[in-house]
Amino acid sequence: MIRVLIAEDMHMVRGALVALLNLEPDVDVVAEVASGDDILPTARTANPDVCVIDIDLPGKDGLTAATELHEQLPQCRTLILTSLGRPGTLRRALAARVGGFLLKDAPADKLANAIRGVAAGRRVVDGDLALAAWDGADCPLTGREIEVLQLAAGGLNAVDIAARLYLSAGTVRNYLTTIVSKLNARNRVDAIRIAREAGWL
Repeated sequence: MIRVLIAEDMHMVRGALVALLNLEPDVDVVAEVASGDDILPTARTANPDVCVIDIDLPGKDGLTAATELHEQLPQCRTLILTSLGRPGTLRRALAARVGGFLLKDAPADKLANAIRGVAAGRRVVDGDLALAAWDGADCPLTGREIEVLQLAAGGLNAVDIAARLYLSAGTVRNYLTTIVSKLNARNRVDAIRIAREAGWL
């Protein structure tokens, strides 16, 4: 029996996933959560084989939670669900070492088979999405630049970002100028839009 934890913030979607998966003879949904912050503590007590995680969760996002699971509960595999099939998002998921990546509109049997594959230790990725990621542009931003842009996207100004990252405000402004230039954006807001649409944030 494959023990599964479902992490999905939309109550109706989560209920549908639980109901569908409980119809499978070899799958047992042992826990469900609505927030990224609840994934690791719940996984510690429920001991699932696979966590099925929505990428966009309140609290910690799905990829952050998947990274934590990989580091602290390596025996638990992860399958990321997303409604946005962006190549950059897939690259970020693979960098977080998730076991699988599937679009939410995939048929129910595809989800069950993906869980079986991930539980068996295989990497399961939607084929069309894998091809798009292969052909898609690489992110031109460094890890630090992405970190700065992520904080800017969260509404922080240069002074707040500087305090959070232990940098000077001038250094943060330089990072933001470089980011805008690298992305051929009109301004910081446009840079955030471009990065989000590419799946880099």
